[in-house]
Amino acid sequence: MNQIRVLVVDDSAVVRRMFSEELSREKDIEVIGTAPDPYVAREKIVELKPDVITLDIEMPRMDGLTFLGKLMKHYPLPVIIVSSLTTEGGALALEAMDLGAVDVISKPGEAYSVGDMSVQLAEKIRGAARVDMTRRQRLSANKDAVKKATLGRALSKTTNKIIAIGASTGGTEALRQVLMSLPAMMPGIMIVQHMPAKFTKSFADRLNQVCRIRVKEAEDGDSVVPGQALIAPGNFHMVMRRSGARYYVNIKSGPLVCHQRPAVDVLFNSVAGYGGANVIGVILTGMGRDGAQGMLKMKEAGAKTIAQDEKSCVVFGMPKEAIAGGGVDKIVPLEKISQSILDMV
Repeated sequence: MNQIRVLVVDDSAVVRRMFSEELSREKDIEVIGTAPDPYVAREKIVELKPDVITLDIEMPRMDGLTFLGKLMKHYPLPVIIVSSLTTEGGALALEAMDLGAVDVISKPGEAYSVGDMSVQLAEKIRGAARVDMTRRQRLSANKDAVKKATLGRALSKTTNKIIAIGASTGGTEALRQVLMSLPAMMPGIMIVQHMPAKFTKSFADRLNQVCRIRVKEAEDGDSVVPGQALIAPGNFHMVMRRSGARYYVNIKSGPLVCHQRPAVDVLFNSVAGYGGANVIGVILTGMGRDGAQGMLKMKEAGAKTIAQDEKSCVVFGMPKEAIAGGGVDKIVPLEKISQSILDMV
């Protein structure tokens, strides 16, 4: 087994020690070094040649975003951003994703125990190690080609369809491309993107500024209505319920599912039970198998299902598992997913 070599960059000695101790429990991960700031990190990157870097945003001498920009330009490596559970931290983490970071995780605190963080950090490192940075940079460079009015076709009236989407590593950019390409009056959309608490609010607000549909972080009891996309809040599962003709969501806690909270399978399973043949299910780029079981359950209930193809994925994990599990009707590249959804609507 080839071990994944990790460099931990954080100004907090407590965080460096905690990450090192927790990751030492993983047989396939080795912390080869730590650095208190980007200047030390730069030397250790050249010397140790890590496979993955965890990077704090707020550090002395040089902030994490400035360092990340320089790293992506001169020595691109998979980087996982480590940020505080604050609204400002969420906005900065999204800026880091725009600069080339592949994932984000929060420091343990009120919302996350050390145990939950450790499980998620290890999974994110495994996913990051599989990222093709050349492909990641190419996809990122293409994002400006996606305009708000990409599709000339628009829906003249609403339908009772429901759209459920799941994504993980690489999903923030994939979701942006998909949602920006949709007309205003789409059926109601529910989304699970693996992300920590607080960050999903910043992510939803940013998407809402560039999409024709309304995008918001879901709140308990929100109705699933045409023209709106609900994003599951970080650290909470989202399930769909039905009361008469009204679909709505419940936001709840609970154990990690497929090492995740929110989990795609939790949403997909609930949608299969209440939506049946009215559902269009979509699974995008991501590490692991979250969503595969729920995707099959949706298909068996009569839903139409779509998976992102391998070539356009940052990590072809979740779509691959869903395809292998028999839950996928159609496999398409990222740039054609919006049109495929419209065709099914």
